[in-house]
Amino acid sequence: MTSANLAPDLAASMRLSRPRLPRWAPVLALVLTVAAAGLPAMLLGWSVVGWLALALVLFLAALPGWAWAVEGGRSAVDRLMTALIWSAFGIAVIPLVWLIWTVVSQGASVISVEFLTYSMRNIVGSGGGIYHALIGTLLVTGAAAVISIPIGIFAAIYLVEYGKGTQLGRWITFLVDVMTGIPSIVAGLFALSLFVLLFGPQFRAGIGGAVALSLLMIPIVVRSTEEMLRLVPADLREASYALGVPKWRTISKVVLPTALGGIITGVTLAIARVIGETAPLLVVAGKTDSTNFNLFNERMSTLPVYIYYSFTQPGIAPPGVSDPPGIARAWGAALVLIVIVMVLNLLARVIGKIFAPKKG
Repeated sequence: MTSANLAPDLAASMRLSRPRLPRWAPVLALVLTVAAAGLPAMLLGWSVVGWLALALVLFLAALPGWAWAVEGGRSAVDRLMTALIWSAFGIAVIPLVWLIWTVVSQGASVISVEFLTYSMRNIVGSGGGIYHALIGTLLVTGAAAVISIPIGIFAAIYLVEYGKGTQLGRWITFLVDVMTGIPSIVAGLFALSLFVLLFGPQFRAGIGGAVALSLLMIPIVVRSTEEMLRLVPADLREASYALGVPKWRTISKVVLPTALGGIITGVTLAIARVIGETAPLLVVAGKTDSTNFNLFNERMSTLPVYIYYSFTQPGIAPPGVSDPPGIARAWGAALVLIVIVMVLNLLARVIGKIFAPKKG
């Protein structure tokens, strides 16, 4: 073989870049695989789920194979892993989007000024609203936050600043881990037992639900605050100690302000986590159709309990209507509850950015 024949092969082997697929290649591969999977799906009578599953398998084989032929093995593996990650993301998002679409489509027609400002007192059949349950949810969750936030923050401060390596610190960490995994119904039964021992077997009040929710909130607040405090650089503490500042003042003036954004975010997410709990409130707070502003007296209804009873006791459907009135009210209350949780999560994001330590 002459040197003239070896020159093109040598140049190809020394090339630093390989041909690349066009940017629209994944979209083209997806369209073609969906179309290819549609033929057997129609012939065999598969559902949409089967059709999409076959299209996903074909896509995960087609795009990396195309990349292998054009770009090489390393790029093919990269394309495969990217496709797997996006596929997993899509599969995870589908139930969330489906849930939101179902609740919005079923509950949006129920939302009105009357629905948000009227209670169910003396309501038989259609009509009424969630005002009493909305007030109860805000009061019970607010009381739970008042109980949980100081306990959780002070416990986290002890674990990070004082309890390193101590036996008490290890026991507190172990108990917090155990509390993180307890079922919500257990927290409700504990609160019910506590108040029954103190006030008798007939006691049902909103403060009992607040105590039950606080048992679920405290470990979340402790864990989130603990992680944020550990992220504060040790140099800040040492610089404060070098200036003669006492430890308690260093914590209050240096450590806590630095971690404040993360702490507020964790607290807000903890509130959003417990605001939809049903079992403990069903056990200890009870149910009522009237608006109750007193946490320490009489039963107090909340949105989760309202939704539960609306589905289990929907009433009788009027003539010419397929569903009882309670079903529509339950969907409307579920939509309001989802909006509240979404607002709390967005608020946590905004507060975290506002109070985040300034850099540069």
